[in-house]
Amino acid sequence: MTSSPERRWSIRARVLTGMMLLVGLALLVAGTASFAVQRHELNERLDESLTRTVKEFKVLTETGVDPRTMERFKHAEDLLYIAMQRTLPSPKQGMLALVGNKVRWTAPDIVNTRLEDDPEFLEWARTVQDANHIRLGTVDTDITTYRAVVVPVSLPADHEHGAFVLAYDYSAEAIANDRNFMIYAAVGGSVMLVAALAAWLVVGRMLDPIRRLQTTAQQISETDVSQRIEVSGNDEFAELTVTVNEMLDRLEGALSSQRQLLDDVGHELRTPVTIINGHLELMDPSDPEDVAQSRDIAMDELGRMSLLINDLVTLAKSNRMDFLQVEPTEVGKLLDDILDKARGLGPRQWRVDYRTEATVSLDPVRTTQAMLQLCANAVKFSAEGSRIGLGNEIVRDGQGNTTLRWWVSDAGVGIQAEDLERIFERFGRGQNSVRSSGSGLGLNIVQAIAETHGGRVWVNSEHGKGSTFYIDMPLSTGSKEA
Repeated sequence: MTSSPERRWSIRARVLTGMMLLVGLALLVAGTASFAVQRHELNERLDESLTRTVKEFKVLTETGVDPRTMERFKHAEDLLYIAMQRTLPSPKQGMLALVGNKVRWTAPDIVNTRLEDDPEFLEWARTVQDANHIRLGTVDTDITTYRAVVVPVSLPADHEHGAFVLAYDYSAEAIANDRNFMIYAAVGGSVMLVAALAAWLVVGRMLDPIRRLQTTAQQISETDVSQRIEVSGNDEFAELTVTVNEMLDRLEGALSSQRQLLDDVGHELRTPVTIINGHLELMDPSDPEDVAQSRDIAMDELGRMSLLINDLVTLAKSNRMDFLQVEPTEVGKLLDDILDKARGLGPRQWRVDYRTEATVSLDPVRTTQAMLQLCANAVKFSAEGSRIGLGNEIVRDGQGNTTLRWWVSDAGVGIQAEDLERIFERFGRGQNSVRSSGSGLGLNIVQAIAETHGGRVWVNSEHGKGSTFYIDMPLSTGSKEA
């Protein structure tokens, strides 16, 4: 018991999935890069702002005067107070002043970031406080994350050390950056959804010829290959549709030819079988003369059946790639060889009408077979002692095409006009033919040999005056005329 094939993804789904993965990957890479750049710019902006404030504080320390005494600052506490008055924090920035280890000054109430309310931050500020070094760093607490700077203050006239502390609420600053990324992600997701819908429709339309091809293929059976796919557009799918339709035309022709062959072969074989069977049933075993006559009839019919089978095998081989064994051939010498072999077919006046001296790429064995078949045909339908001419020549037309033409002419009974087309058909016979003469496949074999050479076979005949059969073989560029 055969199991049903696994369900596979359709081409439409695979194309759409691949497209969405590619677009999603591109958006992810672009978004990640943009996020990293913006986060780096945020860090630089915060550090630049803190560094600028530190420089301003240094200037105040080195050149500033106490407005109350109009002299240089003597106490750290006073310096810190004036510095905080002159510093305007940004919305997410806080500040405070430490004197010793205690908070001496804090930011105005309008400042939202209250550093003094975060014990962990205060502990960090006291810990890193140093009389000789400015400390810039990131501080993580339970409340938030800070980007902070601690500027130590030490005046010669004051034994107490102080520190100016300025910090950004880094988490709050980063939220704005993250919000931009979330907006980007939301817009990117929306774009992907719209793109997926558009791609679903576009890919579906593009694959419509494939679906019609599948539907047509499902409708085709051994007995009905008449279905064709409607061609629409002028893209690769339209070309594929045309190619498939041409393939179906060839398939229909092959199946029709196959059915016709079976019918013809059945008809042709039925007659000798019926004759043999009839004579054997009526034969008198006790009459030697009747036995001998029945035997001769049976052997004659079996011989004709053998000839028919051999010719059918030849026709079947004509569809194979190795039917022809093409090689450079001197066609003048080949014509002489054909004439020598044809003389044994019957007592006729055998002549060469014209011989061309050229080297041509063809199959000499199949060409000889076709020419001898035409010679045998000429002998069959001409009188003893009549003339039969053979020839070949290079023919050029006005369009630059070059053809090697072979012919066999006779002075026999000729062919009636209504028989000119059907004599090349399988088992086709003219009105001058008799059933017992050959298999009815001779000219069909000649036609197959001509067509496998890329050419054709045709006849020029006048009833009562004789016939001339021609085989035209197009020449390749490598053929040379002597």
